[in-house]
Amino acid sequence: MASHPVAELTSSSSWAMIEDKFSPYAKETLAKLVTFLEEEVRPAERLAKAQLPNDATRWQTVIPIIEELKAKARKLGLWNLFLSKAHYPEHGVPLTNLEYAVMAEIMGRSGHMGSEVTNCSAPDTGNMEVLARYGNAEQQNKWLTPLLNGEIRSAFAMTERFVASSDATNIRTSIRQEGDEIVINGHKWYISGAGDPRTKVHLVLGKSDPNNSSTYKQQSVVIVPADAPGVKVVRHMMVLGYDDAPEGHSEIIYDNVRVPLGNLVLGWGKGFEIIQGRLGPGRIHHCMRSIGAAQMALDTMIQRVTDPTRKTFGKFLYEHGTVVADIAKSRAEIESARLLVLSAALQIDKLKAKGAMKEIAIAKFVVPSMALQVVDRTMQAFGAEGLSQDQDLAFVYANLRTLRIADGPDAVHIQQVGQRELKRAPGLAKRTAEVKKREAELFARHGVSLL
Repeated sequence: MASHPVAELTSSSSWAMIEDKFSPYAKETLAKLVTFLEEEVRPAERLAKAQLPNDATRWQTVIPIIEELKAKARKLGLWNLFLSKAHYPEHGVPLTNLEYAVMAEIMGRSGHMGSEVTNCSAPDTGNMEVLARYGNAEQQNKWLTPLLNGEIRSAFAMTERFVASSDATNIRTSIRQEGDEIVINGHKWYISGAGDPRTKVHLVLGKSDPNNSSTYKQQSVVIVPADAPGVKVVRHMMVLGYDDAPEGHSEIIYDNVRVPLGNLVLGWGKGFEIIQGRLGPGRIHHCMRSIGAAQMALDTMIQRVTDPTRKTFGKFLYEHGTVVADIAKSRAEIESARLLVLSAALQIDKLKAKGAMKEIAIAKFVVPSMALQVVDRTMQAFGAEGLSQDQDLAFVYANLRTLRIADGPDAVHIQQVGQRELKRAPGLAKRTAEVKKREAELFARHGVSLL
C-alpha cells in the first residue's frame, strides 16, 4: 500500500506510529492539505509579499492572493481544521487534536500564510474557541459566525505595557459596570491582529473586581468592537525589526470605551478561567506550526549544502564534518520535539487541555527553542544571505523567537513543570524506602552483611 504523502514532509516513523489513530476523513483531508499547500500556497508565498506595499498603505491592505487562496481552501473543505467537533459539536470539524497536529505542522512550513488561508491562524483560532466555548448565542451569532466564515479577523488584548503581565493577575486594565454598560480603561501592547483592516473585534482582559480575595476571580473578558469610540491604536510594535503588517502587534489605549453589558463573556470574574481555556490549545497550535518551520528549515539547509555551485576550501559544503553534524542534530531534535507535540495533542483529546497542562507546558518551552536552533544552523549554512531579505530565514527566526515569550515566557512554563515534578518527591521517597526495606530483608535471608 502506498505511503501517505505526509510521510515525505514529516517523518515516516512518526506517521507509522499514529496512522491507525487517523480516521479515513482525516487521512483524506490531510492528503488534500498537503497537495494544496505544496501546489497552491508555497508557490504564492513570494507573490503575497510582493502584493504588500512598502509604504503606510500596508496597514490598510488586504493581500489579494491570500483572499484568493482562502476561497480555494474553503471550497476544498480545508477550513477551520483546528476546531474539533469532539469539543465543539455545533461549530467544529470531525478532526481530533492529534489529527490536526500533523496538519498544523504542514501549515507551519508556509509560516503565517499556511494557517491564514485555511482560517486556522492566531489570534483568531483562540478567539473562536473562546466564543464557541464561553460565548452566548447572541455573541456567537454576531462575532463567532463571521470569524468562522473568514469574513472578519480579531485580536486578543491581554498583554499590558508597564506591567509584568506574564503573570495575568497583574493586569491593571479596568473593567467596570455603569448601569447597563461596561466601561473599559487600559493600556495594552503587542496585541496581535489589531492592525489588520479586517479586524472588527477585540477580546479584552481586565480587572473587574480588584479587591476580590481570590486573585483568580478578579478578571473578566469583554467583547469590544474595534471601531468603538475610545479604542486608540497608538502604534504598531516591531518584532526584531519586523512589523508583521497588515496584522501587526499593536499598542492600544482603551479610553473610557463603553460597550453593552451583553458584551461580557461568560460572567464577572471568569477572565482567568477563559484565558486558561484559550491559551492551552493556542500554545500547542504554535508548537505544531513550529515543528513545520523547523522541518522546512532543515530541508532548506540540505538543499543549500548539496548545491554543486557552493564550495568552500575546495569541498562541497556537505563534505565538511560540522555541516553533517548540524544536519544530524537537527533531524534528531525535530523528531524528538514532534513526539512531544503529538503526545500533548493526544492528551488533549483524552483529557481536554486542562488535563494536558504538563505536556503542553513541556512542549511550549522545548519546541520553539529547538526550532530556533535548526533555523540558526540553516542561516549559518547560507552565510550572509541567511540574514538577508533574499531568504525567509530571518523572518522565521524572529517569529520563533517571539514564541519563547508569547503565551507565557519559557521561565513560567519551566517553573510550572519543575514544581509539578517536585510534588512527586514524597511518592519517590516512599517507593525508595520500600525498596530499601526489601533489600535489607534479602541481605538478611542470604546471610550477607549489609554494608
